[in-house]
Amino acid sequence: MKILNWAAAGVALLALAACAPSTAPAASGGDDKSGTLRVWLFDEPNRAPKEKVVGEVIKEFTAANAGVKVEVAYIPTTPARHEKFKGAFNDPASAPDVAEYGNTDLAEYAAAGGFSDIGPDLSAWSEGKDIGADLLKSATVDGKVYGLPWYIGIRSLYYRTDVFDELGLKPPATLEELTETAREIRKKKPDLYGIAVGGEYTFGAMPFVWDAGGDIENLASPESRKGVKTYTDLLSDDVCPPQACASLTGGKTVELFAGGKAAMGILGNFNRAAVDAGAAAGKYAVIPLPGSKAGTIAPAFSGGNNLGVMKNSQHRTLAVKFLQLLGGKAYQTKMFEAMGNLPTLTSARDELAAKDSFLKPFLDTVAAGTRFVPIDPAWVKIDNQKVIPTMLQKIATKQATVEQATDEAAAAVKTAFGRS
Repeated sequence: MKILNWAAAGVALLALAACAPSTAPAASGGDDKSGTLRVWLFDEPNRAPKEKVVGEVIKEFTAANAGVKVEVAYIPTTPARHEKFKGAFNDPASAPDVAEYGNTDLAEYAAAGGFSDIGPDLSAWSEGKDIGADLLKSATVDGKVYGLPWYIGIRSLYYRTDVFDELGLKPPATLEELTETAREIRKKKPDLYGIAVGGEYTFGAMPFVWDAGGDIENLASPESRKGVKTYTDLLSDDVCPPQACASLTGGKTVELFAGGKAAMGILGNFNRAAVDAGAAAGKYAVIPLPGSKAGTIAPAFSGGNNLGVMKNSQHRTLAVKFLQLLGGKAYQTKMFEAMGNLPTLTSARDELAAKDSFLKPFLDTVAAGTRFVPIDPAWVKIDNQKVIPTMLQKIATKQATVEQATDEAAAAVKTAFGRS
């Protein structure tokens, strides 16, 4: 399923009925216009830049809303967040009014009935037309919009320009060329990994599967197996040795590339600061991850976070207003400058891209079509059980063949969905 199509962004807004903000309180909530507005935002390894921007938002918001205070709590992004959110859904006294959540958590939280439908509010918002209909799908379940897409994260192929120049190499135009190039680099420069890939890097592996025509819900199909094999072929001694790479997460592959230990890496636009702070600074370029055919781009995962209003919020109108200010163009732009978070609003993204060519490969990737995880509570089970990493690691370490590992993974996915 394609989630984003920026060519259409801004042209169409998801068809939502109301023309005026829906500020009626939810059955379990309220609509006090004063008091303390509680906000949960995700913590960051380096929180200071995010906290600074949020502080500016709070200052502007409280100046415009007399008698209102804003209390922000930064919560960890560990798996324990799921229980924290579920607890808040069932306990209004401890719940925030506004919360940031990962778009992959959407289905689980919607099924729990924790967030309010803010579709009519976004439809009536002056900046609402700046949200593409396709993008809203990553915040929508059964026609109800449970969040404002705040930012997206897109991965592309980073490569070391100095290494490529020294060896007379060109950036790969296909996945086959990617593998060949990675092997050649490893052979000529054995101190480098040809490309940093990881057995625990689900969103680095899935573009290979999607490009081959496979999917998470059908990992044992011939198409999925082809993509899995293409990716796990990189987890080899002549590219990225399995004894070192089978356990790598996406974050660890970023560290390898940034630290100058890998010639290529599948990294996000949000990893730019880390690379610029490492040994690879000033010696890299970025292109879209190529597909299996020349001239194509492998579908990337459209990760990112949404801002939602809790159904049991006691300050619904204020919560919507705060969400729209924090998630509006001005502060999406500031958050990009502070954190590298790619804006979801078309005008903000276009203005930034005109100033910064670094964004082009990521926007080209988005325009080519991105993919998303199943919008179903089953995804959380699949993710928490590490179904895909286990599959990749068993193949890389030769504990199982591609066929055996994908059969096992497909069975686990089927069980997670409750299918017989």
